[in-house]
Amino acid sequence: MSDIFEKREEGYEWKFAHDEELRFKAIARRNKMLGEWAAKKLGLTGAAGDSYAKEIVMSELADGDHDVFKRIRHDFDSKGLAVVRSRDSPNYGRIAAAGYRADQCVTALRSDPTAVGGF
Repeated sequence: MSDIFEKREEGYEWKFAHDEELRFKAIARRNKMLGEWAAKKLGLTGAAGDSYAKEIVMSELADGDHDVFKRIRHDFDSKGLAVVRSRDSPNYGRIAAAGYRADQCVTALRSDPTAVGGF
């Protein structure tokens, strides 16, 4: 009987770890897209734009969402660009949703390569 409970506990632990991994990947993808969008607004292209997007992703790892948005706001302010408060912006919601959907597609493809429109 305890074997059943141990397997169940392992299943819950695996699911929690898997969900956290998906959440982490979705946030990283969101921040990358947000960094790419901000780089375009700042006039950064090519390697400079890619580097800026990577810096935005890394700032999430350092201090969380607030640091990402503070960094972008600071960069926009230093260039004199007007920006809507980050979480109130329609772009924030679209970028967050796109990051999550992209992660769901990756997960589906791992289990069945034909599951998501034949990608």
